[in-house]
Amino acid sequence: MKIKSSIRSLLLVMGALLCFAAPSFAQVGVSVSFGPPALPVYEQPVCPGDGYIWTPGYWAYAEDGGYYWVPGTWVEAPQVGFLWTPGYWGWGGSAFIFHTGYWGPTVGFYGGISYGFGYFGHGYEGGRWDNGHFFYNRSVTNVNVTVIHNVYNTRVTEVNNRVSYNGGNGGVEARATAEEERADGERHIGPVAAQTAHVEAARNNPELRASANQGRPPIAATQRANEFKGNGVVAAREAGAPYKAPERAENTHTENNNVRPAHVKDIPPAIRTAPNTGNPATDKKYQAQQDKLYKQQDQERQKLATQQEKDHQKLTQTKANDARTQQVEQKHQQQTQALVQKHTQQQQKMVAHQSPPPQHESSGGKPK
Repeated sequence: MKIKSSIRSLLLVMGALLCFAAPSFAQVGVSVSFGPPALPVYEQPVCPGDGYIWTPGYWAYAEDGGYYWVPGTWVEAPQVGFLWTPGYWGWGGSAFIFHTGYWGPTVGFYGGISYGFGYFGHGYEGGRWDNGHFFYNRSVTNVNVTVIHNVYNTRVTEVNNRVSYNGGNGGVEARATAEEERADGERHIGPVAAQTAHVEAARNNPELRASANQGRPPIAATQRANEFKGNGVVAAREAGAPYKAPERAENTHTENNNVRPAHVKDIPPAIRTAPNTGNPATDKKYQAQQDKLYKQQDQERQKLATQQEKDHQKLTQTKANDARTQQVEQKHQQQTQALVQKHTQQQQKMVAHQSPPPQHESSGGKPK
């Protein structure tokens, strides 16, 4: 059992790193010059069983087609006591940046966005863990009490704002609370495999592109992740607000849309996961290795961020022309992407080094 637990934990770490390395899956670090559509209005499908947590739908971005809707869905918690912190779009000063969601013991900051069904801007009102079981708040979640008996009723104030991003023109004006800041600093688990597959299926579905559905996706929510057909699928009742897709020319000029972080300060922090090999001494050793690597990477990021800020100050002082400014910005983007690639490779190499050797099983199912 320890071997299986160890492998499962390491796979989760690898999944988080792959999300960081591949923005098309989890949208980590993706930035766009124009904000996402409003959140559509839809009903929540019934919870499929005990231990499932609601993960709200959101607008993701594909470089080859603009914004697309990732349907809300029920996902089994990867660990008892873990809750889901939704991802969100936030204005970064020069573009909208997507901050990926994660699993952890406390719900962190998700931009103050009111996704509904318990996620009304801060925290989660849809349920809570109690003695190893998840209890559902029937006031805001759709639960069949003949199947699930862990329920309670607590009325909460629902926020009906359909705005889907934080900051910028027309965005939600919200800042992280002290508790949310502490939660963001905890060690987390990134989106599980079912969520990654769910996002990729949505990305490949033309009907979910905002340009096709005008902000009213035909698949707004599903009962289970990556199941886009059947009785568990719910369509949006209406768009959250009138939507018109930007001109095609704007979508194709990706160099102007900053689809990847152009500066070090725009890179979201890496998702950190505590080692869990089943051996406390080994976990402590691996944890020390991770802490050392992340400290080194943080120093490198701070050094490059300082240099890029000095470049910006020099451009302002010398009143540089557009050509010179563009040249510096291109250099910054190249520097940033090179640093992201370097750090991702270092993290992947570290996880591979910490992975246990493959175990061969006999016909009886026990390791030889």
